[in-house]
Amino acid sequence: MIGKKRILVACGTAVATSTVVAKAVEEALEKRGIQATIQQCKASEVPSKAADADLIITTTPVATDHGKPVIQTLAFLTGIGKDAVLEQIIEKLGA
Repeated sequence: MIGKKRILVACGTAVATSTVVAKAVEEALEKRGIQATIQQCKASEVPSKAADADLIITTTPVATDHGKPVIQTLAFLTGIGKDAVLEQIIEKLGA
């Protein structure tokens, strides 16, 4: 098992969409024995919060120049390609 990772989940308003994605990512990682702290935020807050994250997952376009990996996806909302995106997340976390 790897050390606890910090994931920032961003959407337009930091309400419904990011909540669904954060919960789905948390559950998927737990099943694989990966510990993560997940924080939700608005897409506009990413620049001020990126420094504390190991990975940024977003459902809407955000700048990718924060020195952190960014995965933009709707897979956890649609179910389409969810397993592939989960593998990308695990890879980016170094698990």
